[in-house]
Amino acid sequence: MMASSYNAKEEDGHHSGPSSHGGAGAVKSKKPDNTAFKQQRLPAWQPILTAGTVLPAFFVIGLIFIPIGIGLYVTSNNIKEFEIDYTGVDVSSPCFSCAKNYSWDSTTSCTCSVNFTLEQPFESNVFMYYGLSNFYQNHRRYVKSRDDSQLNGDRSALTNPSKECEPYRTSEGQPIAPCGAIANSLFNDTLVLYHVDSNGTKISIPLAKKGIAWWTDKHVKFRNPGGNDNLTIAFQGTNKPVNWRKPVFELDPDDRDNNGFINEDFIVWMRTAALPTFRKLYRIIHKKSSSTPTLASGRYILDITYNYPVLSFDGRKRMILSTISWMGGKNPFLGIAYITVGSICFFLGVVLLIIHHKYDSRNSSADIPN
Repeated sequence: MMASSYNAKEEDGHHSGPSSHGGAGAVKSKKPDNTAFKQQRLPAWQPILTAGTVLPAFFVIGLIFIPIGIGLYVTSNNIKEFEIDYTGVDVSSPCFSCAKNYSWDSTTSCTCSVNFTLEQPFESNVFMYYGLSNFYQNHRRYVKSRDDSQLNGDRSALTNPSKECEPYRTSEGQPIAPCGAIANSLFNDTLVLYHVDSNGTKISIPLAKKGIAWWTDKHVKFRNPGGNDNLTIAFQGTNKPVNWRKPVFELDPDDRDNNGFINEDFIVWMRTAALPTFRKLYRIIHKKSSSTPTLASGRYILDITYNYPVLSFDGRKRMILSTISWMGGKNPFLGIAYITVGSICFFLGVVLLIIHHKYDSRNSSADIPN
């Protein structure tokens, strides 16, 4: 056998023989230093996968995930949801005329009414959403087109908005408040819901417009300019967004505390969606009595003030009524995902158990001496 001597200094690039320092022929070694890290001698742990460790893991994962998935799926199915499309694409739609003739340049509103029937009553609080399709709020330039300092009430940003807001930064020589493409495209349809009783009388359903925005957005991220409680004076010297009909301090004529940058409809819209098909909370229908449902089964009428054209980008508009549970709104995907993963793990555990039992028995019989 050949024996080799190990010299750490030689491995580190230090030669034991004479060397010429600073000579033209000196060559620096490219070998890594003789350390545990560079020589990959750090202590490590590698699991040894055996049938005794893998099979129980598959069965445990399957037995845990399947019941959780069933619970999530049943909970999601217990959530009641009703959705109606009022875009007005079809000729038979009550909103067809509005969708065909209305545009951003229109000076008068268009109204239409949609009749629908709830087959089952809605218990507990009911949440009314508006939904849009084929609207890409996740576009990079669209997402950046805002000025958070301005929305937080900064006076300097109010009069000199960020350049990210272009081309919706100024209008008619004045700064736009709020600036940017997100604010300019604010959803402004008005939805009013009526219940039709057995006598044919329309009963207005009270819709709460407070409490629809996140608390942190309402009290931290969005603030009106300070210095004056009169918002008309506070926003003096600014102009409304191009597509808006009225300035930001007149968004809610019925509630002065819901105007300006802290208007909750505006705050909800400014939280951009991740997908082109999305829904945003519009109103809340609070339950009044424990003995009667929030929305009884029967006929309803949805009155719509059609202010938001979507046909130009092949979009669709929807109104959604939904209850919620401890896990949020109706979404069966999570339950299906848990059931699928648990079933696959349990199935693989059974298959591997059969294979292990079959081949382990063969090996055991082959080891028995004659």
